[in-house]
This record gives sequence, structure tokens and C-alpha cells, in this order.
Amino acid sequence: MADELLTPKQVHADYGFNPQTLANWRWMSMGPDFIKTTPGRAGRIKYRRSAIEKWLDAQTVGTGGAAA
Repeated sequence: MADELLTPKQVHADYGFNPQTLANWRWMSMGPDFIKTTPGRAGRIKYRRSAIEKWLDAQTVGTGGAAA
């Protein structure tokens, strides 16, 4: 089964991250990995659902663990 590709708007709907926040993260080279399907500044951006889930797992801080 293929990994679902999401637009920034779909990421916002499913996970609550504002599309502008995602754009800022891309510019700062942080946040979940993404795919740029067309060249240039206005290129189309997609996110693999698995990349978002993996990134969220990496951001998770366990209770009783190190300070965030």
C-alpha cells in the first residue's frame, strides 16, 4: 500500500499545523520531511503521512524524562 501524500492544507486539517508554519519550518530546514513536486519558489509541496508521524514521534517527550 502506498504512503498517503498530503498537501499543507490537508496536514492542517489532520494535524492542526498551519500551512504558513509548515512553510516557515521548510525555510528554516526543520519540521517534517517534505516532497517538492514542481521546481521554483511556488513549487507544489506534499508531505508523506509517515514522515509527519515519524517527526511527531521524534518530538514526543516522555513524562519524567529530560526537560523539554
